[in-house]
Amino acid sequence: MFKYLPVITISIIILLTTLAPIIIQHDPLAVDLDSIKEPPSLKHPFGTDSKGRDILSRILYGGRISLAVALFAGVVSLSIGFTVGLIAGYYAGWVDALLMALVDFLLSFPSLLLAIGISIVLPAGVFTVIFAISAVGWLSFARLIRGHVLSIREMAYVESAKALGCSDLRILLKHVLPQCIPIGIVLFGLKLGGFILTEAALSFLGLGTPPPTPSWGAMISENRAYILSEPWMVIFPGILIAITALSFNLLGDFLQKKLTPR
Repeated sequence: MFKYLPVITISIIILLTTLAPIIIQHDPLAVDLDSIKEPPSLKHPFGTDSKGRDILSRILYGGRISLAVALFAGVVSLSIGFTVGLIAGYYAGWVDALLMALVDFLLSFPSLLLAIGISIVLPAGVFTVIFAISAVGWLSFARLIRGHVLSIREMAYVESAKALGCSDLRILLKHVLPQCIPIGIVLFGLKLGGFILTEAALSFLGLGTPPPTPSWGAMISENRAYILSEPWMVIFPGILIAITALSFNLLGDFLQKKLTPR
């Protein structure tokens, strides 16, 4: 039962954030000056923030943005990484050397620092965050897929396909790509947790979605001054970030055991 816990947890989080308009009666953007800094209660289970906004509703609505950013960035990173990795590993030679030199150069920078630099240059918003995370996220996909393709390209069935006159595109799509999909899915699950944390970090620094749109990192940033006097404003968003990131990491381990058996 424990091994399915990350799948159950992620499913519950996605379900709650998706059904937020039905579950929650409070407007996450509505300012209520009569309910400022209220502790958790039946009316506001997670309390209210410094502007009287319901924290539970902001967490659920903010979760939609955080999860969407992580998933979209993951798909874009996976697509770019697969393409670069397949080309570099299959053709090898100067193509591999050139592409891997680019990957190594970008990997020499701390990923979060590079994402912050990209977010500063571009206008703040959801698409900027997705672009910034994807710009650094595809590197690990490319390196992993390239190493896997280097071993596959020497196998007998690939050599047979070449001998039969199959085009490089056909070999890549029909014979090489299917062998890389399981390992790509595993890395995708593992990276989503990191993408959640990166999105939260960018939002915390004010480089994510502009206010008053809620996101988990922005909620912590807005209320960090009250962490000692009204800790519920920071604790609940922080707990959701930790649970979600941990669940995606455990999901990656689960997928690794299922898709890449020893």
